[in-house]
Amino acid sequence: MTEKQKQKLEAEAARVALMRAFENEICAPYLAGGLVCGVDEAGRGPLAGPVAAGAVILPPDHDLLYLNDSKKVTPKRRDLLYDQIREEALAYAVVMVGPEEIDRVNILQATYEAMRRAVASLDPRPAVLVNDAVTIPGISLPQVPVVKGDARCISIAAASILAKVTRDRYMLELDKAYPAYGFASHKGYGTRQHIEALKAYGPCPAHRRTFIGHFVEAEKS
Repeated sequence: MTEKQKQKLEAEAARVALMRAFENEICAPYLAGGLVCGVDEAGRGPLAGPVAAGAVILPPDHDLLYLNDSKKVTPKRRDLLYDQIREEALAYAVVMVGPEEIDRVNILQATYEAMRRAVASLDPRPAVLVNDAVTIPGISLPQVPVVKGDARCISIAAASILAKVTRDRYMLELDKAYPAYGFASHKGYGTRQHIEALKAYGPCPAHRRTFIGHFVEAEKS
């Protein structure tokens, strides 16, 4: 390892240690020896596909290098972290809520529902949730919302990675089922390619009908 590489590794370890320290500080009033669970979502904004929520309990004394907001991590690094988180977490869950439920209850409520289901499936049960900028209704556990939490708290970052990789992989499968829309490249977001395909072919079952009214007429659905 070169001196430059060593310095980079030390800087990364220091960055992640700060994320852990900040998370421990804000969750300390609720812990009493319990566990922290990070919660985050992926896919609130796309025109198609599910919204995914991740919930992760990492070992209290274990810091994973390169954890960050999933959008700031390269796809290759996300895949590596995805496997590492699943191997080393004390507990984790990812729940996806699909387009029909999103259309029925709206995207915010669908996101909350995905988060509730993810947290409910964890064993062991956490003492406190640390969430990316939201307080989840209908959960009795203490919650600490953190703005830009996926870049500031290690557990939220881990949840962000699991949610995004799970959803992205699902969108690759949707691309095989509906190749005309290009889901593999844009993951359902409203890119020019996607909007042009919507106008040409109308929506498919993967589309959120309440999201696409600006681009296609109602009768096409």
